[in-house]
Amino acid sequence: DVIYAHDWLSFGAGIEAKQVSGKPLVVHVHATEYDRCGGSAGINSEVYAIEKAGMEEADCVIAVSQFTKDIVVEHYGIEPHKVIVVHNGIDEHTFPHRNSGDGRFSKLKQAGYKIVLFNGRITLQKGPDYFVKAAKRVLEHNPKVIFVMSGSGDMMRQVMQQAAYLGIGDKILFPGFLRGEELAEMYSAADLFLMPSVSEPFGITPLEAMKMGVPVIMSRQSGVSEAVKNALKVDFWDVEEMANKILSVIGYPALHKTLSDHGASEVIQVSWDKAALKLKGVIDRILSWFKE
Repeated sequence: DVIYAHDWLSFGAGIEAKQVSGKPLVVHVHATEYDRCGGSAGINSEVYAIEKAGMEEADCVIAVSQFTKDIVVEHYGIEPHKVIVVHNGIDEHTFPHRNSGDGRFSKLKQAGYKIVLFNGRITLQKGPDYFVKAAKRVLEHNPKVIFVMSGSGDMMRQVMQQAAYLGIGDKILFPGFLRGEELAEMYSAADLFLMPSVSEPFGITPLEAMKMGVPVIMSRQSGVSEAVKNALKVDFWDVEEMANKILSVIGYPALHKTLSDHGASEVIQVSWDKAALKLKGVIDRILSWFKE
């Protein structure tokens, strides 16, 4: 048997269980305090201490990306050989398929507007302020673009005020947190998906967009950028480059089609089944060590 703990909330229990039972402990790191705070500023020292203790006590640390492994090694002092990367995936069978129509966005599409989508928590980690800055630059060159920020979070009010201050409040929509058919409708309407995350351990939403045939631009500061090739990548702080890439994708049909077609084909390979198979191999190896 193996004790398996996911993220800091369960690390304490995992340590106690290992000490009582003597069984091997595996901790799975989905995000760290450095990700949640978007850097070293504002780190919660108590949470950091729990994370560090859990990783030190663990017989193996599973990181969702090389990006996360680098943080674990550099900021938590964990030996590299102890940290195994297992990328996340998406479930082909549960994610909705592309709609034939654009629903509530049909009038905008008919009027010739392109739609750029952000979908996620509106928090520091996800870079929503960079999304707005990029939108401003894009709209200076192409006013026929609507930016949609789907989700909710503690930066929503700030981002709305930022959009108003920049004079683009009428070009950014905030539909709230979408799920199910509403989310499928949004992906179906989108011409481009943008993930400008400041520090993203992995990032499932770009995979969802790719599966729906939506071209993707993603931050290089993300784990998912390691897992796929058929997406455009940019540093989150490089707003000019972000805007240039947005304009290129919505302005050149050939580039749009290439990213759409190749992305949809590639993302099928980034599955939970593949992740589970790799994880099983890691656990089997750990069990074999304890039997020796």
